[in-house]
Amino acid sequence: MSSVWSHGDLVVRREELGLQPDVVAERTPTVGVWLETPVFIVEDTPEHLVSYIARGARFRFPEGPWPTPNGQHPWLERGGSWSGEGCLMLQRPDDHYAVWHLWDGADRDFVCWYLNLQTAFVRSPNGYSTHDLELDVLVFADGSHIVKDDELLDDRVAEGRYSAELVDWIRSYGDQLTDRLRSEGPWWDRSWAQWTPPEHWVNPELPAL
Repeated sequence: MSSVWSHGDLVVRREELGLQPDVVAERTPTVGVWLETPVFIVEDTPEHLVSYIARGARFRFPEGPWPTPNGQHPWLERGGSWSGEGCLMLQRPDDHYAVWHLWDGADRDFVCWYLNLQTAFVRSPNGYSTHDLELDVLVFADGSHIVKDDELLDDRVAEGRYSAELVDWIRSYGDQLTDRLRSEGPWWDRSWAQWTPPEHWVNPELPAL
């Protein structure tokens, strides 16, 4: 697909719930939105989409009730915005993961890459959507890595949100990524770790619907 957005455009990143568990690659329908976040477009090309969650980016939560003691969204207690330094997300069409870049402190010390397993992004008129697949891989500058949140996959099966077959697929996909890391190290463009956002990219509000 050709590029759609320009550098500096503010669009909506939607994280969805309710992925049907049969075939991830077919991008089966979802039943709702979990979270909406404003993101700045850094680059949009046929090869990749690079977007940025800025410091202070305001979240939007769909109304509940949610399966929590007070019926409110589980993230509401986080203050409703992205805390700490921003996050750059590099994703390619049809990949079921994005490479998140994380920094710490005012000097923006690079912390790690975060391979966030998620369904391939789907564009909409004012943004894009994806479904988080729980499993993540933290990759450090020296090439070492840690698999994160594997145990949550069994919880999702117990909750009825994921099938055992989907969890097998997610774990297999994660194994492919870690096998590739062991054989060749980080394969993405590592120069993005030195990227710095424009100073005015802070505290964005979600675009109007």
